Amino acid sequence: MVNTMESRTGDDGSNMAKPRALIKPLIIMVLIVALVLGGIFSWQGFIGSMMKKGMGAAASAPQTVSTIAAAEDRWQPQLQATGTLRAVRGADLSAQASGVVDEIAFDSGNDVPAGKTLLRLKPNDDYAKLEQLRAAAELADQTLKRDKEQLEAQAISQSVIDSDVSNAKSAHAQVSAQQALIDEKIVKAPFAGRLGIRQVDQGQYLTAGTTVVTLQALDPILIDFYVPQQALSQLKVGQSVGATVDTYAGATFSGVLESINSKVDPASRNVQVRASFRNADLRLVPGMFATVRIDSGAPQSHITLPQTAITHNPYGDAVYVVEPGGVDAQGKPRSVVQQRFVTLGATRGDQIAVLSGVKKGEVIVTGGQMKLRNGVPVTANNSLTPADDAHPNPPNE
Repeated sequence: MVNTMESRTGDDGSNMAKPRALIKPLIIMVLIVALVLGGIFSWQGFIGSMMKKGMGAAASAPQTVSTIAAAEDRWQPQLQATGTLRAVRGADLSAQASGVVDEIAFDSGNDVPAGKTLLRLKPNDDYAKLEQLRAAAELADQTLKRDKEQLEAQAISQSVIDSDVSNAKSAHAQVSAQQALIDEKIVKAPFAGRLGIRQVDQGQYLTAGTTVVTLQALDPILIDFYVPQQALSQLKVGQSVGATVDTYAGATFSGVLESINSKVDPASRNVQVRASFRNADLRLVPGMFATVRIDSGAPQSHITLPQTAITHNPYGDAVYVVEPGGVDAQGKPRSVVQQRFVTLGATRGDQIAVLSGVKKGEVIVTGGQMKLRNGVPVTANNSLTPADDAHPNPPNE
């Protein structure tokens, strides 16, 4: 009995020692995990605080922008359109009959007077037929004269005279027809002007209507352009017109409004307008592209800003105005921006008229608005500023 009890007691003691041996490693593992997680969370907290400080510092750092002082400028309301130059008279010259080129009496680019012969086709036997018909017409005239004398002597009847008159008219008509056939093989300048480049060579066979050369009367010269129907009330014949072409940078050509089309194009609701310009130096050439400006109304005075100063959003058009914003951490005066909605007028080159919302002398941001909001401090750097030209003339590259 005693041995039995000792045996059981020994078994119970060994069973209790085993859980105690397992608890110690478990506690150590838990402590290690807690230390690792604590380190991770502490590091994340440190990174978060540093980022917060950095973002706060960035938010308080002044943003660099370009600025301009709002100023009033004389503003002449204008209609602007694009047009094409054309000659006051122009034609592609050609022979009315077919034939072989016999003579070319001009050089490319010549200035020629009206009526000058430019080209002849080979006449073949045209002149011989003309002489034959002239001889027949002379004979008919003589026969008519002789028969009139016989009629006075009552040697012939009136019907013979009537037949002679008809024959004479027919003979002269045939002469005129043959002369017209010869003239169809001669190309003459219908008006004074400048020739283009010769398109044919001597000895070449031409069909009727083949272009020989182009003739253009260049002084004066015309510009055709279109304006919206709303602008019709601002136009009148004789009104002054200015035009520029990219061929001559900085040059403005003066002219007058010559005519306004009698109808509006129903497809585009635009109306065709034509202006005339003096071109004594022949610098303007048909086919050139031109920008036309027409003064409309009396000059006005508006606040003008570069178009880049305007920010557009669904709520309206706005600008950022630079205003005093107290002092910074070092005690220095600082500037902040405030968004202000404006009413805009017409544009002119790089500029836009501001009808309300901005006062003369206020400093307006012209570049760098994407990083701005109300109350953000700014610093101005105007070493590079947006274009602010009323009549820009970019290079034609």
